[in-house]
Amino acid sequence: MLTLRQLVRAPARTTPTTVYLCENPTVLATAADTHGHACPPLVCLQGRPSAAALTLLRHLHAHGATLRYHGDFDWGGLRIATALLRRVPWRPWRYTAADYRSAAAATPLAPPLTGTPTTAGWDPDLRPARTELGVRTEEESVLADLLADPAPARS
Repeated sequence: MLTLRQLVRAPARTTPTTVYLCENPTVLATAADTHGHACPPLVCLQGRPSAAALTLLRHLHAHGATLRYHGDFDWGGLRIATALLRRVPWRPWRYTAADYRSAAAATPLAPPLTGTPTTAGWDPDLRPARTELGVRTEEESVLADLLADPAPARS
């Protein structure tokens, strides 16, 4: 865990090419357990990003890192992703309408999607897909896919 104070006093000196972002700490913990020291750079936002997280992400972006984001497939997750996108540019990491359809198909007992619908600026097809299928899927339900995507860092 990095604090805002640490980030301001001693910003990172190197920047990875790609940094993966997730919403849920389970993704981070499982990635660390699965990949160990070869785990690609992964930042867990634990829901809405803190000032420290935003400072880190802005620094990484300003120094050339591509940020790849994944969050829960529910309306709250979409709001978090949209708010983050307003603050720092990112690209989806298995976070499109096609990915939602795959996740919903692979999660037959997914709970119903509740709440107020919202749009996704990075994929205009995401809201209609969610409205059509009407289920929520959390990051844990696609954990195997997420962990298989980022290639472990090479020495």
